[in-house]
Amino acid sequence: MPSQQRTQVAIIGAGPAGLILSHLLHLEGVESVVLELRTRAYIEDRVRAGVLEQGTVELLCEMGVGDRLLREGLIHKGIHFRFAGREHHFDFEDLCGRTITVYAQHEIIKDLVAAAPAPIFFEAQDVTIHDVATDHPRVRYLHNGEEHELTCDFIAGCDGFHGHCRAAIPTSLITEYDKIYPFSWLGILAHAVPSSDELIYANHDRGFALLSMRSPEVSRLYIQVEPDEDLANWPEDRIWQELETRLGKVTRGPIFQKSIAAMRSFVAEPMQYGRLYLAGDAAHIVPATGAKGLNLAAADVRVLARGLTAFYKSRAADILDRYSEICLRRCWKVQHFSWWMTHMLHRFPANSPYDNRRQLAELDYVTSSRAAATALAENYTGLPFTM
Repeated sequence: MPSQQRTQVAIIGAGPAGLILSHLLHLEGVESVVLELRTRAYIEDRVRAGVLEQGTVELLCEMGVGDRLLREGLIHKGIHFRFAGREHHFDFEDLCGRTITVYAQHEIIKDLVAAAPAPIFFEAQDVTIHDVATDHPRVRYLHNGEEHELTCDFIAGCDGFHGHCRAAIPTSLITEYDKIYPFSWLGILAHAVPSSDELIYANHDRGFALLSMRSPEVSRLYIQVEPDEDLANWPEDRIWQELETRLGKVTRGPIFQKSIAAMRSFVAEPMQYGRLYLAGDAAHIVPATGAKGLNLAAADVRVLARGLTAFYKSRAADILDRYSEICLRRCWKVQHFSWWMTHMLHRFPANSPYDNRRQLAELDYVTSSRAAATALAENYTGLPFTM
């Protein structure tokens, strides 16, 4: 017989969504348990997004886990677009009064785990969820070779795109919207002082490129490559040459990580079923061009935490009942922005010369119209949080 446990909210996944949710619930006196397939070292070292909206920064600070973020995060007041041999700067503070902060996702994970208010079971194997359509859902899992059963009131599916929680929603009740882009990103981390004080997005005849950073000493750079590109075909010299072709002069340094990531958009509707609520990548994926993945996950669990808090304080279920509606309204706006940035900045294999010229006209418009630039700034720094 499996050992029996009890909590109010079972959280599957110790990524940003699951850990932020656990903290938010704790602040409101709601109990939770977090189950994570990977080791602590794995999730704390896994390199992911690094651009935080101002609202995400404010949320982390309100939660009491923002001290190191405020000390080490790099505040950026804008970004650059480079195309057709010229560069344009978007001044976010002037356009919309907000900023962004560069602070790596794995650093956020370290901060959240170090301050974790609820139990986190790393290396939880064979996690299965049961009875989510009832008032008494259960989670079964193996930990340290022993079987456990966790009974709870609610389950938060924060286990990522490849997790199992989304599959618990009957196929007849869920619709999945998926778009695969005809290219990938080759990304590197290098011990090199960033060549710019702010991000540079480049549209070039040879494809998209992005200059970003993780710290004053570490550069994060990307180039658009074929969707089936073999990383073995990209030695360091070729990577640096291609970056300089698309971005101009960049500071070189030893590359200590390189990888290739596919680009896709994905949304699952609804994001809830019975007592199961999906959040973050379990419910949606956005191409990295808009820097929205982590920020959208934080917005999801902000809604979910409020709904669960209202339920436990007054048995009010209105927010929980409307969880999908509230989250998807923001999600599709973010999907549109990420799609727009991706289409505006990348070279698509099927593009005709007409398409490429139209793309340059769009870039010319967004960099010369204050109204268009303001729309970009508002979306990039983060739309206001609404319920």
